[in-house]
Amino acid sequence: MKTLIKSLLLGFMTLLALPLLIGYLLLRPFSQKDSLFAGCAQLLSLVPGKLGSYLRVAVYRLLMQYCGSNCYIGFGALFSQQGTELADGVYIGPQCNIGLCRIGADTLLGSGVHVLSGKNQHNITDPTKAYKDQGGRFEKISIGQNCWLGNGAIVMASIGDGSIVGAGAVVTEDVPPGVVVVGNPARIVRQVADLQRNAESTVHG
Repeated sequence: MKTLIKSLLLGFMTLLALPLLIGYLLLRPFSQKDSLFAGCAQLLSLVPGKLGSYLRVAVYRLLMQYCGSNCYIGFGALFSQQGTELADGVYIGPQCNIGLCRIGADTLLGSGVHVLSGKNQHNITDPTKAYKDQGGRFEKISIGQNCWLGNGAIVMASIGDGSIVGAGAVVTEDVPPGVVVVGNPARIVRQVADLQRNAESTVHG
């Protein structure tokens, strides 16, 4: 029953968003793809509550490279790249800012997490030239399945399955699977398996 209700809500929100979707299709030949997408994302981000999340998911399922139907996208969450992929069960907290990335199933992003399009968005090679004019390249980073990114984390490199990023951490290098990283720059402080063993020993102790 719950799945049916969710499907009906997504269908209703898709119908509700038809004027936006039609406007998007009409403007697409005259606009840069990602600029138009980012503008739509900014508008969608302002709708509050769970209904706002359903509306965002309904639209992103049609506009993003991939967005699972069972995602939650919080108020104020912004997306800048149409090539982003959100697998099923992804939770995006409020006020997140998401660049070009692939986020695996059941991964949780706390409030205010920033995921950059890699760490080479801006070149600094010519000291005589303004930084804004030196170009750069976007890279699609990957955040694995069942990860947890704490509030305010900044991510500019890939993260392996099952890893945890502490609140406020700055990820500048790839993170392997199954570890906990904290700090700036983020560093490994323990294995997730150690947390599980500690929890089990506490329960049985």
